[in-house]
Amino acid sequence: MHKKLLVFLGLILFAGQAFGADVVSSDVLSLENAIINVANTAGRAVVSISTEHTQKVKNTNKRVYFNQPFGGGQSPFGKDENFQKFFDEFFGGMPDREYKQRGLGSGVIINKEGYILTNEHVVNNADKITVTLPDGREFQGEVKGQDQRSDLAVIKIDSHNLPVAALGDSDNIKIGQWVVAIGNPYSYAMQNPEPTVTQGVISALHRSLGKALSQERDYNDLIQTDAAINPGNSGGPLVNLKGEVIGINVAIFSTSGGYQGIGFAIPSNSAKRVLTRLIEGKKISYGWLGISVQDFNEELAKHLGMPDKNGVLVSKVLEDGPAKKSGMKEGDIIKQVDGKSLNNVRELLNIVGKLEVGRKVKVAVIRDKKPLTLEVAIGERPQAIEEAEQESEVKAASSWRGLQVRDLSPESIKRFRIEEKTGVIVTNVEQGSPADEANISVGEVILEINKSVVNNMADYDRITKGVKGDCLLRTSRGYFLLKEKIGK
Repeated sequence: MHKKLLVFLGLILFAGQAFGADVVSSDVLSLENAIINVANTAGRAVVSISTEHTQKVKNTNKRVYFNQPFGGGQSPFGKDENFQKFFDEFFGGMPDREYKQRGLGSGVIINKEGYILTNEHVVNNADKITVTLPDGREFQGEVKGQDQRSDLAVIKIDSHNLPVAALGDSDNIKIGQWVVAIGNPYSYAMQNPEPTVTQGVISALHRSLGKALSQERDYNDLIQTDAAINPGNSGGPLVNLKGEVIGINVAIFSTSGGYQGIGFAIPSNSAKRVLTRLIEGKKISYGWLGISVQDFNEELAKHLGMPDKNGVLVSKVLEDGPAKKSGMKEGDIIKQVDGKSLNNVRELLNIVGKLEVGRKVKVAVIRDKKPLTLEVAIGERPQAIEEAEQESEVKAASSWRGLQVRDLSPESIKRFRIEEKTGVIVTNVEQGSPADEANISVGEVILEINKSVVNNMADYDRITKGVKGDCLLRTSRGYFLLKEKIGK
């Protein structure tokens, strides 16, 4: 009886192990088949894009003067005009030079009639665009529409009945979801038109590369993936296991220039919003409120008596802008736009940028700790404002010892309950900076630097330019020693 029980248990264990092995191999096989299917379907719609841009460099000095090869100094001919004339006539002078800049990228066919979606930076300034299909056929590409801010472009080739990849819904993707990146990295070296397929997962959503990396492009809502993305993958699709395009590969984060497991893609829904206008060659417009805003830190939220850091603080309202016309003021705290709650500046930019120009929306703000609803007619974001914002951020990046300040205003005096009538107010303190180490806080007023009175920004700029070494600051909270360097 005992032996029979042992045999029975052994059979159950064996069956369980076998059953478990079947389950594992079934899952692996299912994933493998899905990737193979994606490569055979969506992969057929991925193209290689090579570009050429000719840059002319004018020779501004065609005069040639000779130096003695051994003794140094000027040659016996010196700057003799007759000899120079002879040289120019005989050799034809020094001609202007041309440099050919070549680039590589990828794209995905979105229409049977030859429309291809890619990155704007792949085709920007290209004089010649060559598109190579996976079957080896080559076509000349024509830019139909491009938008620098979204970093998206549509090019057209003269072909028909092409394989197409469908654009999926990027709003429904989840962290941990399996994805496949397709493109043509290093296609010039591979000598093969077939695209490269790599697999991974969605590592994160709503990533931002920041202004320093983005420059004039809007990289504030990107998909992050660990699927291998390398130079030449830009413009290629990030695809789910259904074969739907959920993103357009745009960038990698790397210290070596190659794959390090951190890649980024533009969500497909961002492309859908501008696709029709790009195909039609029309300008892409973005919503604009006409304000400068900042995120809250803990000190600022606490100072304003806020229960959390959700929302954004209006630091400047531009004259004649949509927000100014609605009655918005500096110091207002924006909590909602068009019924959508927001937590930070990135979310505000995403919400407003997608709104139709001219549309009137409700903006919920808090003013003097009281809720208020304003109606704002969304304006069109002008290029001049973008340049001004970029210039402002460059200045902020080079702030003095981690301090960013501005002149006092009636609104800031009221908002922060400031008793001082002169000085400059601290608007930001960079983490880990000398100002941060000295415990200087946002909202306090700088009154003196090394016993020199600070009445306004003009005084502040003049005094700080001459400060060397550690210095003594007197603020509305007292005296602080501001070091020249951290840990000094």
